[in-house]
Amino acid sequence: MLNDKVAVVTGASRGIGKAVAKKLAAQGALVIINYNGSKERAEDVKRKIEADGGKAEIYQCNVSDFSSCEVFLGEIVKQYGRIDILVNNAGITRDGLLMKMSEEDYDAVLDTNLKGTFNCIRFAARQMIKQRSGRIINMASVSGVLGNAGQANYSASKAGVIGLTKSAAREFASRGITVNAVAPGFIRTEMTAVLSDKVKDTACAQIPLGKFGEPEDIAEAVAFLASDEARYITGQVINVDGGMAM
Repeated sequence: MLNDKVAVVTGASRGIGKAVAKKLAAQGALVIINYNGSKERAEDVKRKIEADGGKAEIYQCNVSDFSSCEVFLGEIVKQYGRIDILVNNAGITRDGLLMKMSEEDYDAVLDTNLKGTFNCIRFAARQMIKQRSGRIINMASVSGVLGNAGQANYSASKAGVIGLTKSAAREFASRGITVNAVAPGFIRTEMTAVLSDKVKDTACAQIPLGKFGEPEDIAEAVAFLASDEARYITGQVINVDGGMAM
């Protein structure tokens, strides 16, 4: 259980982030629901957590902004005195063929998915080092492991998250901080709901288990990596993809 732990989950107003926030709260953590665009969605997640007996607060921050992350995470420490768990889940897509991809679409995805992860680690780790304890879980992707046509920016960002995870794990291990990544495959979220039936069928054909996963499947892996049971696991990438990247 995660009783009395303070957990920050970025991009927690929907999809995988929402499922992770609810799971960590159900295990006793006080969950900080980070959002960028939709305060209403974040408030809805908070209400659902509290209705189930959990504890949550919401904070707005664009994780791609270095200074904003310093203020955001500094405020968490000021108010709650610690950060025990950081889940870097915030991410966007701007899909397109590489030869037609704009610089703006490439930069936007790298700024949120990769730089945003760096920004949050940079400032949360400051407190974790003082505590000499902490769990950092970064959201990678099967696209960062295998690559994916039409997602050069997204695949590059998630491959970068994997490299960042391993480097951070080596830097922070001596301070009692573990750093791991979860690499989801095709998961039923708003992001995949817009895919055509043809694309979904093609994707399912590549998955040994023959179906998309659920956000809760990812949340379970994150909750394990955040727990004391995972204290001897660091620098790892856990694929939760139905066998797609085996």
